[in-house]
Amino acid sequence: MRRAHEIDFQIYGDDMQFVEISLDPGETVVAEAGAMLYMDGSIHFDAVFGTGSDKDKGKGFMDKVIGAGKRALTGESLFMTTFTNQGSGKKAVAFAAPYPGKVIPVDLDDCGGQIICQRDAFLCAAKGIDIEIAFQRKIGAGFFGGEGFIMQRLVGDGLAFLHAGGTIIKKELQAGELIKLDTGCLVAMTAGIDYDVAFVGNLKSAIFGGEGLFLATLKGPGEVWLQSLPFSRLANRMIAAGKRGGGKKGEGGLIGNVGLKNLLGSD
Repeated sequence: MRRAHEIDFQIYGDDMQFVEISLDPGETVVAEAGAMLYMDGSIHFDAVFGTGSDKDKGKGFMDKVIGAGKRALTGESLFMTTFTNQGSGKKAVAFAAPYPGKVIPVDLDDCGGQIICQRDAFLCAAKGIDIEIAFQRKIGAGFFGGEGFIMQRLVGDGLAFLHAGGTIIKKELQAGELIKLDTGCLVAMTAGIDYDVAFVGNLKSAIFGGEGLFLATLKGPGEVWLQSLPFSRLANRMIAAGKRGGGKKGEGGLIGNVGLKNLLGSD
């Protein structure tokens, strides 16, 4: 019997997805602060320390503060938000990712009860899912793995929803099977995956190949979720384009050369 609430969902959109979750009376979903898109009038929301899971029951105020502080180490908000259906019949609440990409539904019961994901991947989950921090045990992976020493661990037996950029691919690795990838392209992995980083092996390739000095290595058995467009890569390209343009070239050149006043005043 599941401890987490059994929720229904539907994902909408293509490249800018959101998930609509249907709650029976009394059911609750937990989400990152600010992720809500819309909700029915019978949905009641509340900000809480921790995750609102069963592990928080009976804890004192200071224990909850410490738990919230651990979440702050992953770069997330001190608070999470719970959404509960206090009406009769099914009611809906929807959550959207903070940048273009996909929403990934994961049933933790099918993943051995836990997955490990990058720090900003968690979107929402059924009440009963615990969101913990996961420390990288290998120094190399912590320093050069793109996500640092701290990642998120989702523990429970219900549905959790992740978000990531670009196209998402799920790979199942057999025992001993190894893949290498850009460190920012990892979204999540099951607990059995051995995660490390490796030097590209050739200084010329590292400098001129555009892939950096290190690649992430994932070794099975287990499942991994990969994203084609990490937000950090998109942000870096936008920043670089802004520096090159400087308001004088490319798309900004028209306004930069003609002038905003002349452009708006022309026929």
